Amino acid sequence: MSFETLGLAAPLLSALQKAGFSEPTSVQSSSIPKALEGHDLMVSAQTGSGKTAAFMLPALNKILANPPKQRGVSVLVLAPTRELAMQVGEAAKTYASQCRDLRVAVVVGGMPYGAQLKALSRRVDVLVATPGRLMDHIQAKRVKLNTVHTLVLDEADRMLDMGFIEDIESIVARTPSDRQTLLFSATLDGTVADLASQMMSNPLSIEVSGHREKHANITQALLYADNAEHKMRLLDHLLRDSSLGQAIVFTATKRGADDLAEHLADEGFAAGALHGDMNQRQRTRTLSLLQKGRLRVLVATDVAARGIDVQGISHAINFDLPMQAEDYTHRIGRTGRAGKDGLAFTLANVSERHKVRRIEHFIGQPIPVETIPGLEPTRVARPTYKARKGNGGGGRRPAFNNGAPKKFGEGESRDTRPSRPVRAGEGPAAGRGDQDSRKPRRGDRGGKPSARPTGRPGNFSGKPRSGGRSSSRAAAH
Repeated sequence: MSFETLGLAAPLLSALQKAGFSEPTSVQSSSIPKALEGHDLMVSAQTGSGKTAAFMLPALNKILANPPKQRGVSVLVLAPTRELAMQVGEAAKTYASQCRDLRVAVVVGGMPYGAQLKALSRRVDVLVATPGRLMDHIQAKRVKLNTVHTLVLDEADRMLDMGFIEDIESIVARTPSDRQTLLFSATLDGTVADLASQMMSNPLSIEVSGHREKHANITQALLYADNAEHKMRLLDHLLRDSSLGQAIVFTATKRGADDLAEHLADEGFAAGALHGDMNQRQRTRTLSLLQKGRLRVLVATDVAARGIDVQGISHAINFDLPMQAEDYTHRIGRTGRAGKDGLAFTLANVSERHKVRRIEHFIGQPIPVETIPGLEPTRVARPTYKARKGNGGGGRRPAFNNGAPKKFGEGESRDTRPSRPVRAGEGPAAGRGDQDSRKPRRGDRGGKPSARPTGRPGNFSGKPRSGGRSSSRAAAH
């Protein structure tokens, strides 16, 4: 199947061709024709499946088919996080690049009001926003939604988890009742189904894939640690793997992300943190360094990392287990993008077996337990998952050699020379969904950017460091 067979307008096909897109993904081929017919849609699809084009292309096509007769927002997209909203906005601009005078604006928290006020003072055809900041503009009477013909809720489950339900209801109430609504979510039950019943008209339900089919190109492994020091040694070993391109390491709290990023930078890694208490300038700079390859290790919380799409991320590492089993699939989905192979490691203490069990039952398969030679745990954890008849795999399983687990992370060491830590020095910005509000610490420096090149970014080749921690810190400065 090609995009030409889906019924899209010529300017959109031209933009897709120019951007290098030749064939629609499964979610696109399933959703676009139904959306073009005018149906409300409830779509369950994983991140990285091409869902942005699945809702943005038919929304833009509707603008081209029926040019607005009055000034106002035609398409409204709500997204849970700043990063995801900004990526959706960039995608919209790409798809609309061959459309004459079609304007896209992004309104998110953590960014200066000046640029947003300027954008909203002009004509806006497509508005991408986070619910909280959009409500600020609505209450200030800077935005009217009475001309919206297409409403999109991207990652609706995440927005509900983050407590945006009242904002969403208030926003939807300001849109026309005859609008088309496209809802995309990892799950379509529970609160998501309740929300859909309130705001959608006879929606069609499209489920592209189940949990067990999401990450077939990602090799998953579970490493047990005896204690915090042992877990840190396991992480250090994984990050020195010769096959590592870039890695994203997940922590449970914002403070934990800052502390771990600083520790890794002290140990010679080009590392930086990303979490909800960083202002937009800090977050944008950190993501820019990551996309340019100048950061090799990003330490992030769940909400901050939502929507990150960097092709070079080869490793996703759960340093802390996710609070919700569902977040596991979103975490490991940061690697293995665009059909590439990826590695996903989960570090856990034996006492956390119950959390591992919940994750395994959610994804419908066990996570293979692995050991690293010389870093084996002293306690052997009992199996946490009993396979049920008919359960398939949701990802690759590591290869075994004569019954022995495949040994991960073996290879030449990367450069261990120290470098300056990456800090988040500016005051906190309003963030939702992360745990553990960041508090000032002794030694924090204000006014500094959140991330900067650390030593020799991206260079992990060379001889191991011979000095101790104190000499390393001195050398770094």
